[in-house]
Amino acid sequence: MRPATRTARPAPPPISGHQDTIDGLRAVAALAVLVFHVASAAGSIVNPDGPRWLFNGGQVGVPIFFTLSGLLLYRPWAATVLDGRPAPRTVEYLRKRAFRIVPAYWAVIVVYMATAGRDHIGDPVTWVSLLTLTQTYLPDPWWNGPLGPAELGQFWSLVVEVSWYVTLPFTAAVLAWYARRAQTHDAGVRAKRLLTGIGVYASLSFLWTATMFVPDRHSHLGLWLPRYFVWFAIGMALAVVTVWARLDERRPVAALCRAVSDSWAACWVAAAALYVVAATPAAGPLSLQTPDAFWTSALHLVVFGLCAAALVAPVALAPAGQPALGAILGNRVMRFLGRISYGVFLWQLLIIVSWYDATGRGFQGDVATDLPLMAAASIAAGTLTHYLVEWPVGRLTRRRDRSRPAPARAPSS
Repeated sequence: MRPATRTARPAPPPISGHQDTIDGLRAVAALAVLVFHVASAAGSIVNPDGPRWLFNGGQVGVPIFFTLSGLLLYRPWAATVLDGRPAPRTVEYLRKRAFRIVPAYWAVIVVYMATAGRDHIGDPVTWVSLLTLTQTYLPDPWWNGPLGPAELGQFWSLVVEVSWYVTLPFTAAVLAWYARRAQTHDAGVRAKRLLTGIGVYASLSFLWTATMFVPDRHSHLGLWLPRYFVWFAIGMALAVVTVWARLDERRPVAALCRAVSDSWAACWVAAAALYVVAATPAAGPLSLQTPDAFWTSALHLVVFGLCAAALVAPVALAPAGQPALGAILGNRVMRFLGRISYGVFLWQLLIIVSWYDATGRGFQGDVATDLPLMAAASIAAGTLTHYLVEWPVGRLTRRRDRSRPAPARAPSS
């Protein structure tokens, strides 16, 4: 009689180190936003002929970026609570974020002020607000619209992202306090409490959305961080699950992660269906000039968030070396586009708006002919920014980190 074979335990997802497939997701997000901006500038989204309104779904790039931030940046704090790993030092964490975000961003601001914004080059309020990423908080700016200057309109999401960076240590501390009140070292119990706390954190988005429709409220409330807690919370929840999967000896959580990652095709089909819904007026008006309502604003958060979750979850929960996802998102092209994605995001609207202004074709363009040109220019600008700014600054930061002694492992409590 042949001995029974033991079922191999499912491998848990990685919780540290570089993941090529995450680079691929960054590329998807940056290109989705690029398509949306080209279609918006060309006037295609509000064109009633054909399915051009589908370009409106390109806004999904923003929740993808926010979800990835929640996953990657909260994960060390989740590991601190569940596994007793050293907590990130707040000063070091903020320093790394600043060196990652600010140099390339400032380069774009300088170029903008020297070109399209030269009429305001002597205005200190404009300089300070743009350099400090506080432009969406100004009550009476000179630019027309709440997003900032037209050439820098996408930076409203960077304002939100940076605000989340700054508040993350406090948020993580509150979640850790709640999880440790369980008075147990059981990782599963603490993980469930973390997920409960993250769920409450996400629900604050909808309370904030309701305040957007209170009479005499500030007109920019919809651009501020609390409205988007839910999208960051999706990534934070995935971070907790990935750490929990590595600590659970019986492996049901790891098995769940493997089941989700193996179902990546079904998840992405669901993401595509949600994308279609997100592109319709059900998730908010197609035109920024059309007044919104509470229910479409709430549905915007839900549908776009679910779309991002369905796209990101199979990648975040996959074990290292998942072949199918590696072939699609981890190939050389996607890895490269992921590395330069921040630069692509930074430059795209300055390039797009300047092009349409120079050609006099604003809201009269053609996505089929304009998108390849705008994509090529944005990718070229992103490549230059990566190698001339991001890579040298990153190299200096890594050299400094290597010179520091490694912190001792904190005892679990």
